[in-house]
Amino acid sequence: MLITNVKIYTMNDADEVIDKGYILIKNGIINGIGKMEAAPSEESDIIDMKGALAYPGLIDAHNHLGVFGESSSSSDGNEDTDPITPQLRVIDAIDTDNIYFSQAVRAGITTVVVSPGSSNPIAGQISAIKTSAAGCRIDDMIVKEKVAIKFALGENPKSSYYDKDQMPATRMGIAALIRETLEKASRYEKQKQSAESDGKQSDLPEYDPKNEALIPLIRREISAHFHAHTAGDIYTALRLAREFNIRAVIVHGTEGHRICSDLKNECEGVLSGPILTDISKPELKNLTPSSAGIMSANGIPVAIITDHPETPVNHLIICVAAAVRGGMDRNNALRAITSEPARICGIFDRVGSLETGKDADIVFFRDDPLNITVPSLCTIIGGKIVYSDSE
Repeated sequence: MLITNVKIYTMNDADEVIDKGYILIKNGIINGIGKMEAAPSEESDIIDMKGALAYPGLIDAHNHLGVFGESSSSSDGNEDTDPITPQLRVIDAIDTDNIYFSQAVRAGITTVVVSPGSSNPIAGQISAIKTSAAGCRIDDMIVKEKVAIKFALGENPKSSYYDKDQMPATRMGIAALIRETLEKASRYEKQKQSAESDGKQSDLPEYDPKNEALIPLIRREISAHFHAHTAGDIYTALRLAREFNIRAVIVHGTEGHRICSDLKNECEGVLSGPILTDISKPELKNLTPSSAGIMSANGIPVAIITDHPETPVNHLIICVAAAVRGGMDRNNALRAITSEPARICGIFDRVGSLETGKDADIVFFRDDPLNITVPSLCTIIGGKIVYSDSE
C-alpha cells in the first residue's frame, strides 16, 4: 500500500513534519516515508489522501477496556479476595467483543494499555494490545504482554478491604503489604539467581507464582504502575520504588502538578487523567485540567489517559483538547497520546511515531485533530484499513 499526498506528523524524536509526503506499507510495517518527489512509482495499490493529516495511531496508556463490561454486572477487573495478586494477567480477562473496541478504532486509537483494577495493593500484570480484530483472539492483538505490574495506593484498596476484617484498612497497611511482598520477591529472586548461576537445581526455591511474576520488576525489566492521586500517595509510591530500586510510573497523579520537582527526578512518567470526570472522592479535590500541562512544562514525561470506562475510551482526543484548553502546549498534548505513552510503557520500538520499521498504525484527519467537531477520516492498523468514514 502506498499512501500519497498526505501531511505527515511523524511525532519522532525530531518532531519532523513532512508537508506533502508519502507512506509506503509492506507486510504491516512502514517500509518507507518521505516527500512525494521521492515516492516509489512502481506500487499498484495507491491511496491518494488528498492533503489529509496523518498521525501515528493514538495510544491510551491506561484503561480497563474489555475488563469492565458495558454494564456494571459485567466486571472482571478486581480479584478482591486477596490483596496481593501480581500473578494475575489482564489478558485472561479482556473481552474482545466489548463494543468500545470498535469505538476506539473509529476515534483513531490503535493501541491501548489495559490494566487490572485498583482494589488490590498489587493487582496484576498490565498488557498493551491493538484495538483491531475486535471479537477475535486476544493473543493476536498483543503488542507487549507484560508492560508493568499494577499497584494501587489510597482510597480504592482501603475501601475494598475495610469491611473484610483483613489488611489493608489504612494507607499504612497498603504500604506495609507492598513492602513485605517486594522484600519476599527480592529474596526469592536472589536465591533463584544464585542457584541458576551455580547450576544447583536443588537450591532453587520452591516455585511461587506471586514471586515469579515480580521477578521482571525486581530486575528492572518492567516498571511498577502505581495508582496514586494525592501528593502523599505519590510520595509513598516513590519511597517504595526507591527502597526496592524498581522503576515507577505514576497512574492518575491528580496532584502531580503540586510536586513536579520530585516527580521529574524520581519517576519514569505520569499517566495523567482522567481529566473528564467528577470529584467522586476526597482524593480528587485538586483535580484540574491544567495538571498534565504543568507537569509536561516541567520536564516530566506525561501521557494523557481516559481510564476507561471512567471516561469512554473514544473520548481520548476530547481529554487532550481539555488539557490544551487548560494550558498544555499543543504539541506536547499530541505527544501525550502518541510517542510519550509508547516510551513510558516500553513499546516505542513498535508504535508511537511514524518511522520506517514501525507498525503501520496510522490515523488520518481532514483537519486539526484537536478540533473535536472533526471526526477521524481513516484508521489503519498493521497496514490494514480498519475504519474509513466512507463506510
